[in-house]
Amino acid sequence: MARHLITSALPYINGIKHLGNMVGSMLPADVYSRYLRQRGHDVLYICATDEHGTPAELAAKEQGLPVDEFCAQAHDAQKAVYDGFALAFDYFGRSSSAQNVEITQHFARRLNENGFIEERAIRQVYSPTDGRFLPDRYVEGTCPHCGYDKARGDQCENCTRVLDPTDLINPRSAISGSTDLEVRETKHLFLLQSKLQHEVEEWVSRHEADWPQLASSIARKWLNEGLHDRAITRDLDWGVPVPADTWPELAAEGKVFYVWFDAPIEYIGATKEWADAARDTDPENRDWKSWWYDVDTDVRYTEFMAKDNVPFHTVMFPATELGVREPWKKVDYVKAFNWLTYYGGKFSTSQKRGVFTDQALDILPADYWRYFLIANAPESDDSSFTWEHFTATVNKDLADTLGNFVNRVLSFSKKRFGEEVPAGGEPGAAETRLGEQIAELLAEYESQMEALQFRKAAAALRALWSAGNSYLEEKAPWLEIKTDKDAAALTLRTAMNLIHLYAVVSEPFIPATSAAMRHAFALPSDTATWVTADEARTLTALTPGIPFTVPPVLFAKLTDEDLETYKERFGGSPE
Repeated sequence: MARHLITSALPYINGIKHLGNMVGSMLPADVYSRYLRQRGHDVLYICATDEHGTPAELAAKEQGLPVDEFCAQAHDAQKAVYDGFALAFDYFGRSSSAQNVEITQHFARRLNENGFIEERAIRQVYSPTDGRFLPDRYVEGTCPHCGYDKARGDQCENCTRVLDPTDLINPRSAISGSTDLEVRETKHLFLLQSKLQHEVEEWVSRHEADWPQLASSIARKWLNEGLHDRAITRDLDWGVPVPADTWPELAAEGKVFYVWFDAPIEYIGATKEWADAARDTDPENRDWKSWWYDVDTDVRYTEFMAKDNVPFHTVMFPATELGVREPWKKVDYVKAFNWLTYYGGKFSTSQKRGVFTDQALDILPADYWRYFLIANAPESDDSSFTWEHFTATVNKDLADTLGNFVNRVLSFSKKRFGEEVPAGGEPGAAETRLGEQIAELLAEYESQMEALQFRKAAAALRALWSAGNSYLEEKAPWLEIKTDKDAAALTLRTAMNLIHLYAVVSEPFIPATSAAMRHAFALPSDTATWVTADEARTLTALTPGIPFTVPPVLFAKLTDEDLETYKERFGGSPE
């Protein structure tokens, strides 16, 4: 079996993330990781909080906390939400870790030795009111490309164009709001991406045909425009320090590395955190370099991210890895997502628009959200979250198609045959047709999961659930039992085997519900090992006599009153 390294874009430390952030990176990565583990693959799923840069300093200042204390608290708060969503990270680290500092400084030294870092004097925005140089995100203003009036000095949130603070129209300090800004000279380190353009182009050319069009088109657009040398240091109190042994003057001035230089390196840093966390208990199985160093053909590396993160992962970070002249693992497949919108408008952390992940868990259990988000993942285009769509999906797919099937089958069987899987007669033509249909649908589901086509995978999963309902309606055990008790028992035993199959194959999407379905049957082990084609075709995993219980309602239907309550609380439009 293959070894799979999986990372999802690091969530910023400044606040709980919204549903768009969840579906654009961490949740699909978790679904894919769970699926691969069930298929027997060796999987390492790594993520972390992105703790450096202006957002951390500004958020800490707003809360009146030292930045390190703020980040520690915010990391724990975010991790609690991701635990609530049942995200099964192998490790969820922190970019402020000693491991990331060590590896980031190593990369910088190697880039410098190889002639890809240069110290340059630049003119930078200075705020007399604040008494300091303002890094990019400390400057806000109007985007010169799209006119968005809340653009930051590093990137416009609206049109995603990368900016410099001096590009902004009507700039102001994000600290004090002062427009009394000057431009003064200071020194910074620049990554000479222009010298790496040809190598990055060659590398992208070898991979882009396999990537989704969204990822390859964004990478190609950046390359066609030409790679520019970019400053990789900032004037901040919080970040990975510039090493004094290489740049003593800049270190003395307190320069730190730009967050977008050290954040992707944290994928490696977090893997070392994972290894170091078990140095004394599991050293052989946690060799972090075995996932990252000189493993080009041994490990398949898949990254998950929203489209605004694509340039950094397909161009900037690969340029960094190429420039160090060491055999660090580079991404094989970039799964990029468009945006999930809120009634056609953008979810926004900074403007608190849309449903946030902690709020979502306050309303309903995680599986409701996991299924809806993946079934409507913004893969080929932006998709819109509306409460009407959410309610309809929960009621039709989860409550009626899956939940009602499980309840009908188990409740009826308990009433008529007791609390054990009934025996009944031998399978007939209807069971043979059903088995072939289930095997075919399972193959489709597997194919779409392997291709990382999540909406299509969800459609195949939904079709598997629907097949059980169609079978139940065709056989009608509530009528069969009046004339042929053995026939009714066979139908119910077959339907119970479908429930067991659903418990296994639904696990990547709805893990808690899948566990509840498995626990309904008194089986010797609680595993979700994948179903083979023969097992799907024969539907005989559950044999007569196995005890079962009727679980509580798996999914409660949402009412019109619920819908109106949600719309009143969160708004029925983006405004």
